[in-house]
Amino acid sequence: MVHFILRGIFLVMASFVAAMYGVRTFSMQGHQWKILATVGVALLISLGLVLLDLYTPRKRLSEISGAFLGLIVGMLAAYGLTFPVDYFGVLFPSTVPEGLIEGIKVFVGVICVFGAISLILQTKDDFRFVVPYVEFAKQHRGHRPLIMDTSAIIDGRIVDVARTQILSGYVSVPRFVLNELQTIADSSDRLKRARGRRGLDILADMQRLTEIDVNIDDVQIDGATVDQMLVNYCQETHARLVTADFNLAKVATVRGVDVINLNDIADALRPVVLPGERLEVQLIKPGESAGQGVGYRDDGTMVVVDHGRDHIGQTVTIIVTSMLQTSAGRMVFGRMKSAADDAEATEDGPSKTDG
Repeated sequence: MVHFILRGIFLVMASFVAAMYGVRTFSMQGHQWKILATVGVALLISLGLVLLDLYTPRKRLSEISGAFLGLIVGMLAAYGLTFPVDYFGVLFPSTVPEGLIEGIKVFVGVICVFGAISLILQTKDDFRFVVPYVEFAKQHRGHRPLIMDTSAIIDGRIVDVARTQILSGYVSVPRFVLNELQTIADSSDRLKRARGRRGLDILADMQRLTEIDVNIDDVQIDGATVDQMLVNYCQETHARLVTADFNLAKVATVRGVDVINLNDIADALRPVVLPGERLEVQLIKPGESAGQGVGYRDDGTMVVVDHGRDHIGQTVTIIVTSMLQTSAGRMVFGRMKSAADDAEATEDGPSKTDG
């Protein structure tokens, strides 16, 4: 609302200034149409500026400052080039038509300003001045923002993590991620539709949390896919990407983006078991190798038990033999407890069983 009022005041002020100039310049000559033409031209230019401001709602300070700096550099370069142009007119006064020197100066000025602005905008990330030192890279202080992708929202574990108050600060969900969620929620596939609606519900729950500040950001980012736009957005804002997508996490890491992988967090928080410890686990299916049985702990860790195939459907006590960390998570390998293990436990004293 404030912006619309400001734009209206700008149009009124531009028209008023043009009218005052027209009255002072053309009223004595009796050319009333010139006054109206002056006001009309000023109003058209002002409307053009207002439309430009209206259709570019998100302006980047680095680009604006780069254009301003390019304007100054270009004008200084143009001013320096006016001296050889004037000297050329002094050397050949009879061969230079009247007004040509001024036209050349204007043309050189336009070229210098355009070239300087274009050069600085294209190299703003690497552009440096020695005195004073100028850098267009955005400086961040305090907590760096977190950028959420679709997989992290649909996963839902980020809400529980946020409730623990481990996460704090600004959490951004770009508009193109929200659009992808809506597309999934409108899918004809029943499973995809359920996942999309779950993501929208989780996003609404996140916005109600007081521990974090969740916002939907309207940003214009280049990229052929949502994953590419996410990585580009994180690089531009120096933010951290929150995802549960293994491939996206790898690509972002290769491109220098800090990634918070929810699966890695879950793996890091799972309790560690050591060889020789006893576990109670329910075997629910046969393993890939002969005689193996497979079960799962409460935290989702897969447990592979040798000679456990005959005990599928039962809760058994096993002895941990080894532990393997894979890209899919941790796997615990063990064997069935024997009478020798009970005798050894009796000699060593009572042991604590981890259920």
